[in-house]
Amino acid sequence: MSKARLIITAVVVEGRSQAEVARSYGVSKGWVSKLVARYRQQGEDAFEPRSRRPKTPHRRRSTPPPSN
Repeated sequence: MSKARLIITAVVVEGRSQAEVARSYGVSKGWVSKLVARYRQQGEDAFEPRSRRPKTPHRRRSTPPPSN
C-alpha cells in the first residue's frame, strides 16, 4: 500500500487529525492536507503518482548578464 493511501486512510477512515498523521508518518502537515483535499476532489485518482515536472518551461535570459 502506498504511503499516500495509508495517510488518506488514517485521516478519512480512522478519523485521526492531520497533524497527528503527519507526525506519525514523518511528513509535513501541508502534504497531508494536500493529499486529503485531492482525495476529496478526485476520489481514487488521488492515489496515482503525480508528475514533479514543472508546468512551464524554464525561460532563458535573452541577453547575457553584465560582466564586472
